[in-house]
Amino acid sequence: MKPIILFLSLSISMAPALAGTTNTKSKQDTIRITPSLVNTKVLIPGTHRWLVYFKMGKDSSRTRFTVWSRKIEKIRYENRDAIRVTQEWENNDTVFHKVNSVCDANSFAPLYQESWNRGNATSRFDFIKHEAWINNKPIGSGDADSNNVKKYKAFEKSFDQYVLNWHLDLEVFPILPYRNNITFAINFYDPGFPAPKWVYYTVTGSAELREVDGQPIDCWTLEHTDHERGNNREVFYISKKTKEVLKLEQEFAGRFRYKVKLPFSNE
Repeated sequence: MKPIILFLSLSISMAPALAGTTNTKSKQDTIRITPSLVNTKVLIPGTHRWLVYFKMGKDSSRTRFTVWSRKIEKIRYENRDAIRVTQEWENNDTVFHKVNSVCDANSFAPLYQESWNRGNATSRFDFIKHEAWINNKPIGSGDADSNNVKKYKAFEKSFDQYVLNWHLDLEVFPILPYRNNITFAINFYDPGFPAPKWVYYTVTGSAELREVDGQPIDCWTLEHTDHERGNNREVFYISKKTKEVLKLEQEFAGRFRYKVKLPFSNE
């Protein structure tokens, strides 16, 4: 229960300082994210954790607490420099999701991903060998299972284009080239899900968050609205100093989801 106790102080101290918020009203420039525009050197090796929770209404109590642990490591993979991100999601005393993702050290393009969900659902996607497995069985365009065919064909579409792993959004956002009046077009793909798609995130201005000791943290605000999913709106707070995602505020169908980065990660 220690993360929950810590959250109670964070949820107050990390509220945006409205007086320090600016909103850019001028025309936004849109740039497509390419390998030359990302900077993976800003990623901080080690374990990082976020507290995730929901509110079923604006004035509702907080519910559905989970903790997301994400470990960043620099490794060698298939004779190349790479970055591995290992995720573990837990609620109460149960781990319900694990992911091992490997990306190119410079472009952050996906090289491999293996995931597990509670209920024994597993998947593996090898972007180098162009091979995929669902529940330890290889899949392909000729698979007897139509759902597996869809998953593989979506995977195939990532072979000849630069994509970034949508399952690693908390690691992707730090490596982008932030400035005012800019919209990032990111070709996102989450292995095992629909084909790559261009998703747009706009730098809408700056805001201050407050640390537990009251010190201000200057952040970029990065916004995305998905009109296809009931005007699902997300606002990410990205530290200008460390480039980390410190907070997410998400609103969808009158409900809210939050992610708050914990200030330390005890093993």
